[in-house]
Amino acid sequence: MTGTTDEKLTLGIEEEYLLVDRDSLDLAEAPPDLMTACAAELDSQVSPEFLQCQIEIGTRVMPDIGAAREELRWLRRTVSEQSAKFGLVPIAVSCHPFADWKTQAHTDKDRYNALARDLGGVARRMLICGFHVHVGLSDDELRTDLMGQMAYFLPHLLALSASSPYWQGQDTGLASYRLTVFDNLPRTGLPPLLPAWQDYSRTVEFLTELGIIEDGSKIWWDLRPSHAFPTLETRICDVQPRLEHALSLAAMIQCLMRLFLRLRAGNQRWRIYDRVLIQENRWRAQRYGVGEGLIDFGRREIVPFAELVDEVVEMLAEDAAALGCGAELAALPDIVAGGTSADRQRGVYDGARLAGHDHDAAMRDVVRHLVEEFHADL
Repeated sequence: MTGTTDEKLTLGIEEEYLLVDRDSLDLAEAPPDLMTACAAELDSQVSPEFLQCQIEIGTRVMPDIGAAREELRWLRRTVSEQSAKFGLVPIAVSCHPFADWKTQAHTDKDRYNALARDLGGVARRMLICGFHVHVGLSDDELRTDLMGQMAYFLPHLLALSASSPYWQGQDTGLASYRLTVFDNLPRTGLPPLLPAWQDYSRTVEFLTELGIIEDGSKIWWDLRPSHAFPTLETRICDVQPRLEHALSLAAMIQCLMRLFLRLRAGNQRWRIYDRVLIQENRWRAQRYGVGEGLIDFGRREIVPFAELVDEVVEMLAEDAAALGCGAELAALPDIVAGGTSADRQRGVYDGARLAGHDHDAAMRDVVRHLVEEFHADL
C-alpha cells in the first residue's frame, strides 16, 4: 500500500455559480445558446446544473495551487464573458439573497429529471451552490483512512467558507443556510466511520444492487471517495465569491492530506473522534461561521476561531512549504479578521439600510456586491 508524503496530491476544483440578470439582479435561466457558447470555449469543463439558473465548472487535474489559480481564473472569466453576451452575470454564492426557489425550473436532462422524480419536494428547494475540492490519492485504502481523519476538520472548513446567510429575502441567522437545504437529501452529512475500503465498497454495492442508487456518485457526504476519479472529495464548503478565498480553502485541504500522510509515515494518525462531537462543531460552524469558535476536544473547551486558525496555519506550515502554497495557507487568518462572505453580505445590507435604502433595495445591493467580488480577481 502507498501512503507516504511522496503522494503527488494533485488538485481538482469544482464550483457552481448562479446566473443573474445584469440589470435587475434577479435569477435568470441559462439559455441553451449560453451553454453552447461556454462549451465552445471550455469543452467538458462546463456543464448545466440541476436548476436552469445554475452553471458548473471544473478544473483539470492541477499539479499545485499556482496552476489551480490560473485555471480557475480562466474558467470564471470565460463564464463571465460568455454570460455577458446574453445580459447575464455569474455570482459565486451558495444561496441567492432574495430569490424564491418556488419559481425556479430544473434542467431538462435525464439525470435531473430522475432526481426531481426520486426526491420530490426536497429537490425543488435545491437552490444552492457548492464548492468541491478533489485531492489525488492513488490507493483506495488510503482514501478510506484519510477520510476518517479529515472529518475532524470539516467544521473548520465550513466556518471559513460560509456564504449563505440569506434565504428568500430573509436573514436566516445562520452563516451557512445551504446545509439546511442540502441535509434534507438522503446520504448527506458527515461521512460514517469506515474501517476499510471494503466497508465503503460493500455499502455502495448494497445500495446499487437494490436499485436505490446508480453508483457512488449518488452518495453526497461532506467528504467522500470520488466515484469518477482516484481522489478524496471535500464537499462541505460553501462556494466563495472571492477567487483567492477559494484557493486558500483548497490549500488548507491539500495541506491537511499531506499532514495525514506525514503522520502515517511515522506510524501515527490524527485522532478519530465520535461523529456526535464533530456534528456539534458542524452545527456551530453552520450557525456562527467564524464568530463563536469551535470545540477543541482535546482541551475540552470552546476555542475562538482566530486561535484555531492560527494553530492550523502553524501546524501545516511544513506541508504548505512542500506543496508551494504557503501564501494561500497564510491568508486564512485574513478570512477570520475580515469576515466570511456571510459577514460581508450582512455588512453590505446593514450599510444600505443605514443609507436609507428599503429592504428590497438593500437586498439588491448585496447581490451587486457579490457580482463585484466575483470579478475582483479576474
